[in-house]
Amino acid sequence: MSGFSSKKWWALLALSLAVMAVSLDSTVLSVALPTLATVFKATESDLQWFTSGYLLVLAAVMLPAGLLGDAFGRKRLLLTALGLFGLGSAACAFATTTAEFIVARMVLGLAGAAIVVMVLAAFTVLFTEEERPKAIGVWAAANFLALPLGPILGGWMLTRFWWGWVFLVNIPVAALGLVVAAFLVPESRAADRPGLDPVGVSLSTVGLISLVYGFIRAGEDGWGDAVALVAIAAGAALLVVFMHYEARLGRKPGGRPLIDVGLFGYPSFTWGVVLSAVAGLAMIGSLFTMPQYFQGVLGADALGSGLRLLPLVGGLLVGTLPAAWVVKAVGAKVSAAAGFMLLGLGMGIGTLTTITSGTLFLAGWLALVGAGMGLVMVTASSAALSQLDADRSGVGSAVLQAVSKVGAPLGAAILGSVLRSAYQGALAGHDLGPAVAAAARQSVFAGVAVAAHSNQAAVDAVRTSFTTGISAALWVSVAISVMGVVLALLFMPRGGADRDKLEKTRAKEARLVAGDA
Repeated sequence: MSGFSSKKWWALLALSLAVMAVSLDSTVLSVALPTLATVFKATESDLQWFTSGYLLVLAAVMLPAGLLGDAFGRKRLLLTALGLFGLGSAACAFATTTAEFIVARMVLGLAGAAIVVMVLAAFTVLFTEEERPKAIGVWAAANFLALPLGPILGGWMLTRFWWGWVFLVNIPVAALGLVVAAFLVPESRAADRPGLDPVGVSLSTVGLISLVYGFIRAGEDGWGDAVALVAIAAGAALLVVFMHYEARLGRKPGGRPLIDVGLFGYPSFTWGVVLSAVAGLAMIGSLFTMPQYFQGVLGADALGSGLRLLPLVGGLLVGTLPAAWVVKAVGAKVSAAAGFMLLGLGMGIGTLTTITSGTLFLAGWLALVGAGMGLVMVTASSAALSQLDADRSGVGSAVLQAVSKVGAPLGAAILGSVLRSAYQGALAGHDLGPAVAAAARQSVFAGVAVAAHSNQAAVDAVRTSFTTGISAALWVSVAISVMGVVLALLFMPRGGADRDKLEKTRAKEARLVAGDA
């Protein structure tokens, strides 16, 4: 038993590396886009699809991946996904046309969805409820470590090696995860194999694709874009129909829905999922704005920008390490609320950022944001996973991840609109001249580049206007954090109540099954 106890932590380390490879792939791409534009002679639309195609598939495949893992074996699906991720990375590196590259990116999204869902589902098999917060802390750290590491690694490799190596580097990481998972992760599946539910799969997949595409489109073209609004409305409507259909199917004798809607009857699961999404929305405030600040205002390159995000990861580690103890000491309700308070406090201090802010000031509030995020994510994710047994860990984990993946483009669209509006408004208050003003309206990068040929006052005006936009976006993140505090205090169980309810429900289900037999 002690041997397995140590082996499962080694397994967690390898699985976290695989998750980090999935996260790295997205952050590295952002650094590689200028190079890829030259290599493929790509249009602006092509570059958007390099990212959007991946995100659409990643979000859409989450729920079906959870179902397949529950039905046919989570370890089997994880190993297949790791192999496919390696092949997709190679296909990206050796693509010769934009179409080939986009298809390869979609393959990576398909594999990445299965990896992140199955890794999270494995926690219910590998770890006890007491161990799970520690395991989730490692998983969260691996996810967020990719944020600065992607630009650092990608920027370094692109300046020294062939561009394809930024994708080929995923292969040994995926291979390591595959080998370790093959030997150390036990196979598991639902005792009562779930049905494939083709109607539910179709509704959820199309609904998620439409919703995520609408948010991506709104982030690029604004909330007034008709296509974005139609896509968001259609996606939301399909997901409402999906939930109604799943609830009705679950009530039918012999019905086998894609997701067990009954899970949402447990406050720990429901509010664990919701608060994870709310924390992600708030966190976008720093992830969306600060790389632009470092590069557009401070003039750092991608490598320097990544290095300046390291305090965020350091804070995340500080927040995740004691999270299990904090939850045990004060309960999930207070722990989640405290995390949101730290998150909001950090964002609030961040609103004071100017073009002359020092390194210690920036590192300090980013570390505070990271600490709050780490505490919230471990608390909320552990609360949600605590309601999942081995039969429902795949789809339950998929729900948690799918909501998170929808939240990322939504947050970027909301905060992008706020930043852009405040930035444009601040620009109007400066006499920049037609050339500088026109360039600055396109982006802070273009504005600074053109203003540099004019005078330093114009450069400072563009940069100051952009920090005004950053402050406005961060205030929105503060408001989202306050909402998280309120929701946690009102609805998150302190801990333990849901477990009793869950055990009673399972016992009742077992008696019903025995009676039918």
